[in-house]
Amino acid sequence: MHANIFSENILNELSSQAKKNLRKRQHKNLHADFQEACQRFFNAIEPESYLRPHCHGSQQGAETLIAVKGLLGLVIFDNKGEVEFTHLFGAGRHAGEKGVAIGVEVQPGQWHTVVSLEEGSVLLEVKGGPFNPEAPKYFAPWAPDEMTLESENYLERLRKYFQSI
Repeated sequence: MHANIFSENILNELSSQAKKNLRKRQHKNLHADFQEACQRFFNAIEPESYLRPHCHGSQQGAETLIAVKGLLGLVIFDNKGEVEFTHLFGAGRHAGEKGVAIGVEVQPGQWHTVVSLEEGSVLLEVKGGPFNPEAPKYFAPWAPDEMTLESENYLERLRKYFQSI
């Protein structure tokens, strides 16, 4: 058995696929199947991608997000949709910049989203498994659906929290 190797080429190819994807993001599972106790995957997210704010149930545990390329912003909301907290995380030239973390961890039940702030941004997501694709994902009722004019406007409002970069 050989080790899995994750090269810059893999990340670049994933970003290339994300640019072509209608949702402007693309993931690549690293786990063999949904039954593994640790679900992990790369997620390439382009700046035009709107990830509808959501939360995860307690059965999943915390969600860890590590930047492996580019710059991203985490947004945490209260139950009414008001922004409670934001934080930058990034890799490469952003690593070590003042106020930029390499990753973040979101607890179960926290409403959150991630905003891509740079082309070619990729993160590594790690969550507890097994994963049930039939289980409901809890989308924020106060946030617009994906692929709508409202979601484009909402993403622009979220982006303003990170304009100082």
